[in-house]
Amino acid sequence: MGDQRKRKRKKGAVRISRRDFLKFTGTVAIGAGAFPNLIWLDDAIAAIPASEGYLLVDTKKCQGCLSCMLACSLVHEGTENLSYARMQILQNSFAKFPDDVTIAQCRQCVEAPCVEACPEKALYVDKKNGNVRIIDVEKCIGCKSCVQACPYEPGRVLWNSEKKKALKCDLCSDAPFWSEKGGVKGKQACVEVCPLSAIKFTKQIPTQKGDTGYKVNLRGESWKKLGYSTD
Repeated sequence: MGDQRKRKRKKGAVRISRRDFLKFTGTVAIGAGAFPNLIWLDDAIAAIPASEGYLLVDTKKCQGCLSCMLACSLVHEGTENLSYARMQILQNSFAKFPDDVTIAQCRQCVEAPCVEACPEKALYVDKKNGNVRIIDVEKCIGCKSCVQACPYEPGRVLWNSEKKKALKCDLCSDAPFWSEKGGVKGKQACVEVCPLSAIKFTKQIPTQKGDTGYKVNLRGESWKKLGYSTD
């Protein structure tokens, strides 16, 4: 009986996630103690530490060679397969420059919906490797909750149809088929292989609103000679 009372919902209490609370409080001013009866639904994942590493891209500099995608799948899966690349290059033959090519990379979100969505905690914050959001394939049950939770298009969490496991960029901190040290204190295969240096690693947290913080200008003055804007 005592356990039932403990589980009984507090009268007048409001059930809300911390994510929704932050969205609400970001639009209105709230006084201290204004919400005494909140019941947090996500205490286990609240206030996860920010990643210590991020990938920035210059979509105007990218020529769509797909080298980053091939390198990504090779160092992680041991095979060159574009379907297994965590980095995605999208090409539209009917669009005009610079909208004909774009790069979709994992954002290592400060507030990570994919981490929150995983029921088995197989997608977690790896505190031993710079707080990178990473998938433990041994724990992954293939439910695709993380794939569906990613709010970006195309989704940054992908699917390995052969292994029935989710795939996500780990900044090469767990790349079994690569001899280099990866992660936030090492190298990333996509950055190393890009012939035009259109991908850059940074430890500074990019602006989280939209893609403006992740799609940046990596062009120098020499690019003006080729007719590219350096703005």
